Amino acid sequence: MINQNLYIDFTEKKGKGVFTKKAINKDEIIEVSPVIVMNGSDRILLDKTLLHDYIFEWGENQDQCCMALGFIPIYNHSYASNCEYFMDFDDESIFIKTIRQIEAGEELTINYNGDWNNAEKVWFEANE
Repeated sequence: MINQNLYIDFTEKKGKGVFTKKAINKDEIIEVSPVIVMNGSDRILLDKTLLHDYIFEWGENQDQCCMALGFIPIYNHSYASNCEYFMDFDDESIFIKTIRQIEAGEELTINYNGDWNNAEKVWFEANE
């Protein structure tokens, strides 16, 4: 399920991103997407490809990874994100929920650290 008002467009600095045509209320689930779960061996191989930037650590022990379908891989990172993602290990899905009112035309972002307000540097900034 993807909210019918979401669309993908180009951002000024981050390539593609997810945007909304209409305002979206706080605490609204805007996407529920299945994932393809892979084991640790697959992760080693994926880390050598462009998909490295689009996979999520997966499982209670984070010893697996997954490729989310839908728009999930396109949401850009922000330390002040306006959405949060949740993983359902049993259902093998990820869902996105807004954490505040989103205005029409606004980009929807998630914090790649998992918690919407986690300020710890993410992997692509850790070595800067």
